[in-house]
Amino acid sequence: MKRRLIAIAAALLASAAAQAAPVPGTVDKLWRLDCGRFRVNQPNIFSDTQAYTGQTRDLVGSCYLIKDGDAYMLWDTGVPAAMLGAKPDPTQPIDGRLDRTIVDQLAQIGVKPEQIGLIGISHYHFDHTGQAADFPKAKLVIGAGDLKAARADRDGIGKPIAPWLADGAKVEAVEGDKDLFGDGSVVMVNFTGHTPGHHGLLVRLPKTGVVLLSGDVAHFHENLDGDGVPTFNTDRADSLASMDRFRKLGASLKAVSIIQHDPRDVAKLPAFPQGAE
Repeated sequence: MKRRLIAIAAALLASAAAQAAPVPGTVDKLWRLDCGRFRVNQPNIFSDTQAYTGQTRDLVGSCYLIKDGDAYMLWDTGVPAAMLGAKPDPTQPIDGRLDRTIVDQLAQIGVKPEQIGLIGISHYHFDHTGQAADFPKAKLVIGAGDLKAARADRDGIGKPIAPWLADGAKVEAVEGDKDLFGDGSVVMVNFTGHTPGHHGLLVRLPKTGVVLLSGDVAHFHENLDGDGVPTFNTDRADSLASMDRFRKLGASLKAVSIIQHDPRDVAKLPAFPQGAE
């Protein structure tokens, strides 16, 4: 009887081990790229409660390169290359410019445009899709709600990603969370509200650990801490829920949480051409 109980216990333990969630994988490296900079002259566009009256802010546009073996992925593609060296215009609510293109930065670390096999887009705004067409061989992954909106407005918000709006294009509409590499190393995280299909990105690295990229769930720390909802967001309730999820997910995973437009957060990662491992 004792032997039989031991055998049963061993079998149960083996079954439990087999059913346990697999240990998530990691990717090799993550680089932060310069994808624009902005002088915000009217920051209340980021608060429908007018929380930033009389303030100005300097924000950045950041994109990210992920290396997994011989495969490369871009997360967001910044402002259009046409904004390279743009002159300041303080009359605009947001005054933006670009110092270096993504292609130029990739060349510095020996990566060619055709090596980019996957582009992940957090949302359809121009400062996140602007240079996507420089990588026409890549597959595009984007939130389903945003892809639908882009297809409905091909000459507007859809124009920067036009190569992926044609029939038969290499594009995937993402619903909810999406494990992109199948091992938990890179996951698109559902943060709707800013746009209908807005997502962030979770990246696991062997030394750094978890990095959680915000997309535009918030634009700067005070925006996130005060639940500031931009006037142009598509759903206020979803925006607040996504900010709450971003905070709690980052805390639970002890992640390096990056608000992609806040230079204080972007600086948590090594300056290009160095990368996080």
